[in-house]
Amino acid sequence: MGFTSIVMNILWLVFGGWTTALSWFMSAFFMVISIVGIPWARAAFNIALLNLWPFGSHVMNRRQLSGPDMGTGALGFFGNVLWFVFCGWWLALAHLFWAIVLGITIIGIPFALQHWKLARISVAPIGKSIIIAS
Repeated sequence: MGFTSIVMNILWLVFGGWTTALSWFMSAFFMVISIVGIPWARAAFNIALLNLWPFGSHVMNRRQLSGPDMGTGALGFFGNVLWFVFCGWWLALAHLFWAIVLGITIIGIPFALQHWKLARISVAPIGKSIIIAS
């Protein structure tokens, strides 16, 4: 990870990235305490970690990385539908709101792009892997 990515990640955290990460951590917590949400809690926790350090990492379909598995088939699709209905839409809306607000200014465009990336994974996180560039 380059110097620029590190600086951008620090700026991301200082200027509000921690707030969206907190919403992801809260989602993961509520999923765990509900018992039935445990299968989705890990995805939420991983995306919360991505939310803390988004520059220099990207999201990839797990089927492309390691082939088909339970999360990339029909069960993953069903899990993503349930995810979207119960919590994915409001997390995606939060990221889209911030992407629009930050995209208005030239200096905010890199941060808006990160929120856009996070909004896309908010919609359907099951079957995705987070790749950190080295």
